[in-house]
Amino acid sequence: MVKHQPLQVYERQLCLSCLTGIYGCRWKRYQRSHDDTTKWEFLWSLILFFTFSLLLVWFYFWWEAHNDYNEFNWFLYNRSGEWSDGTVPILATTAAGFTYIAFLMILALCHIAVGQQLNLHWLHKIGVSAALLTTAIGFISVNQTWGEEWAVIPVSLQATGPFLHLGALVAVTALAWLVAGQIACTEKIRFQVVVLLLYLSVLLGLYMAPLSITSPCIMDHANLTPRPDVIGHQGAPMLAPENTILSFQRALQMNVSGLEADVAISFDGVPFLMRDRTLRRTTDVGKVFPARQLDDASSFNWTDLHSLNAGQWFLKDDPFWTVQSMAQREVMLVGNQGVCSLEQLLRLASLHNQTVVFSLRRPPHRHPCYHSWINDTLEVIRLSGIPQHLVMWTPDWDRGQVRQVAPGLQQTSVEKLPPQVLHQQGISSLLLRYSQASPYDIREFSRSNVSVTLYTVNEPWLFSVLWCSGVSSVSSEAPNILRKVPYPIWLMSPDEYCLIWVAADLISFTVVIGIFVFQNYHIIRWRLSGMHSYNPEQIMLSAAVRRSSRDVNIMKEKLIFSEVSNGVGSAEDLYMENGFDYYNNEGISH
Repeated sequence: MVKHQPLQVYERQLCLSCLTGIYGCRWKRYQRSHDDTTKWEFLWSLILFFTFSLLLVWFYFWWEAHNDYNEFNWFLYNRSGEWSDGTVPILATTAAGFTYIAFLMILALCHIAVGQQLNLHWLHKIGVSAALLTTAIGFISVNQTWGEEWAVIPVSLQATGPFLHLGALVAVTALAWLVAGQIACTEKIRFQVVVLLLYLSVLLGLYMAPLSITSPCIMDHANLTPRPDVIGHQGAPMLAPENTILSFQRALQMNVSGLEADVAISFDGVPFLMRDRTLRRTTDVGKVFPARQLDDASSFNWTDLHSLNAGQWFLKDDPFWTVQSMAQREVMLVGNQGVCSLEQLLRLASLHNQTVVFSLRRPPHRHPCYHSWINDTLEVIRLSGIPQHLVMWTPDWDRGQVRQVAPGLQQTSVEKLPPQVLHQQGISSLLLRYSQASPYDIREFSRSNVSVTLYTVNEPWLFSVLWCSGVSSVSSEAPNILRKVPYPIWLMSPDEYCLIWVAADLISFTVVIGIFVFQNYHIIRWRLSGMHSYNPEQIMLSAAVRRSSRDVNIMKEKLIFSEVSNGVGSAEDLYMENGFDYYNNEGISH
């Protein structure tokens, strides 16, 4: 056993060199120190921890905002005029920054565990400052330009809250080893009390955290409502160009219960499907009418619109990263799509007995149909032959007149109003963003016989949460993904969740107590084992716990040579036993 000791010490020193070298560029043995961390370096440790926490929230936000990436890219397009996937650089820099800061956090904790002084290298300080600054700028930018997206965090916590709680509990329980070690190796009572109280407060807060965690998926299985209907928002835009006949056909193949579209009015009074104000993004207007590519889409007549290609842009931009998986025949079909009229959509929906919901955009002020746009749209609905009860009418203009002309339409509001007000206005359904209706709101509307459709729901976790909330239908750009969710991702009864909660707390508490007892047991045993040979150097060394590393190392050397002369053991063993580097004569070097 003794003959292998030098190799073990060498490996230990190699690990310590890597630890202190990477964190503080202290590769040499004489550069290391067990002195207290200076106030300046302690401040940098706090900055590092704050940056890590901020990046953790930022990373979580963008992870859960995946549901709305297309909305974000469309928002950027409206600002810049060029289509690009703006989430790619954000995700790449976020992942790189979070990995880097998390690595520094681990190194800092390891320094504390082995009793090394925290001394962050200046290059790392620049890196931490850059990460903190860019993340803060990111928070401010999102808050000013895309502030409504912050609502995804409380919604997502309904799906991830119980699991985040368990993860945090595991992490804080593991920190008990570090906390117990710090308490055991210091003789300052005030420091011990402060650290212990702080740790126990965090631990107690986590033990009680489930009292504040609410999720509609914590419910009795018998109370689960039927699976929500899925409406294809712009058809199935992940599989075909948005608002085209092919896109709606692909959505119908995904067993959707309805189709949703964005409708504008052409210059000669033909309602057609177009999300953007201009034709630049989704057609080849720049090639066919280069001088008019920035004109309002409603300024084109139907003949001009019908001559445009509305599929090549999809193959070029690949907005959902799905083109590579298409067969050659599918690619050719996608590339030949044209602008779709509202009448074509209504006839397709009528043929398959599907509901149609559309948002109708009023044309510009000088447009010939500026005053007749509602009547023009109603006339198209009448001529299409679709049953009126299959059309969800969302425009708030002239609802009284609309009810007189087409009394069978499903009057739908895009504004969240009390059920009593909705009934007074003859509105039977709502079309809201998923963050606008809480589980409580959904239940209240359901009791009042008001159906709720929430948009845009693309992720299985969000679909599951809304399913458990009791929503009747959702609008989705990804019906091909939601069709693979036949049941909520997770669902547990309150009793099951309570059992998991209590069991996790008990296990954590047992482990923490065990760690504290184990750490103090070794300290006590070490102290008792040295009583038979106590000498002045040992007494001074015990009293010098918080003194400078130079004084402590000199005392350790005196103690070692004293023990060797008494025949207690070899110098090598005593170096290891007293926590001194056998290959590093720090006391003499200083």
